[in-house]
Amino acid sequence: MDQQQIRKDILNRLKTIKGHIQGIEKMIEEEKACDDVLLQIAAVKSSLEKVGSIIVEDHAKECLLRENITRDEVDKILKTIMKFSK
Repeated sequence: MDQQQIRKDILNRLKTIKGHIQGIEKMIEEEKACDDVLLQIAAVKSSLEKVGSIIVEDHAKECLLRENITRDEVDKILKTIMKFSK
């Protein structure tokens, strides 16, 4: 997938997440059951993880495929991946 398509996919996913969060807000206002609210929160968390994974994968590919990448740059990329993974 090219950079433009990746960016479009990420933005679409974030808009969907935004809609889910607004739905959760409405559920809280309407005093919906806790288990229903928590299920929607779990869905949002999963969606955010997916967006993060796409960004990390794209970032790693773009950085690691450059010519003359230094050890320090590789270390920085790995630290970023590790921070995201926690």
